[in-house]
Amino acid sequence: MTGRVAVVTDSTAHLAAADVDEHGIRVVPLQVVVDGVAVDEWTPGAGAGFGPGAGFGPGSEPGSGLGAGRLGERGGRAGGVGVQTRFGPREVADALRAHVPVTTSRPSPRVFLDTYESAAAEGFGAVVSVHISGSLSGTADAARLAARDAPIPVHVVDSRSLGMGLGFAVLVAASAAERGLMADEVAALALDRAVRSSAFFYVDTLEYLRRGGRVGAASAVVGTALAIKPLLHLRDGWVDLLEKVRTSARARARLEDLAVERALAADGRVDLAVHHLDNAARADELAARLADRLPTLGSVVVTEVGAVIGAHVGPGLLAAVISPH
Repeated sequence: MTGRVAVVTDSTAHLAAADVDEHGIRVVPLQVVVDGVAVDEWTPGAGAGFGPGAGFGPGSEPGSGLGAGRLGERGGRAGGVGVQTRFGPREVADALRAHVPVTTSRPSPRVFLDTYESAAAEGFGAVVSVHISGSLSGTADAARLAARDAPIPVHVVDSRSLGMGLGFAVLVAASAAERGLMADEVAALALDRAVRSSAFFYVDTLEYLRRGGRVGAASAVVGTALAIKPLLHLRDGWVDLLEKVRTSARARARLEDLAVERALAADGRVDLAVHHLDNAARADELAARLADRLPTLGSVVVTEVGAVIGAHVGPGLLAAVISPH
């Protein structure tokens, strides 16, 4: 057994396939539940899922789609028949628009244990497993359960983040592991990068977050906030209402300003991600404007959120993640 450290994360990190392949990162998928069948969220390198054209609009087959539930709080498969396929964000957006019920599920401890055993069989001496905020999902808990039975030490990191707030932390962990750092050092670097990240996001409605109980203290104002354009942020790993804005144009402008303010507070030495769900043109526009205003930016990533996060935020999401170096 060598001292090499394997890095594991989950599909909510939204890493690019090229980064996963380059660094040998293992990605464990969360699941969405389609008509009683648990379907793995698409992960880098995976094949297509049900695919565009699966159909969730008028005239589609009943029960053929997804809908909002709690991120990762349901373990195992819901319903009888499991399928080996993947599911992407566009299918979720179509399902939500068609009012098709969607739930989501964390990976089982068995899936994590298989991943850790595979790393051990490949000669790794330890694992650092970095995951979506434990306030939003039971994924890190499932990883901890699996770690008890793993044949090599496993350091589980609750990132208190999601999306590229998690993804940038995973890339830092992978780089540290490649430099030969010990597992506890790799885990500490990942956690530090994650907790220093900030995420601001705009959603068309709080309804999807409200359904899944993921809106934190903002739930107290849902009755009025459903009629406005909410700006939210991650606070200690939880989704919280930041501002109530009257128009979508104003919300996008405030989102841009908030991202710039946070980046400048870190002297502009940050990596940036812009996330969206079925809102690619706005995402590209926001990324371009931020790049113009922040000339010292590091990497800039524009990516659509996956099926699991998409099920909870709904179509139209626009988000900025700022990750200081």
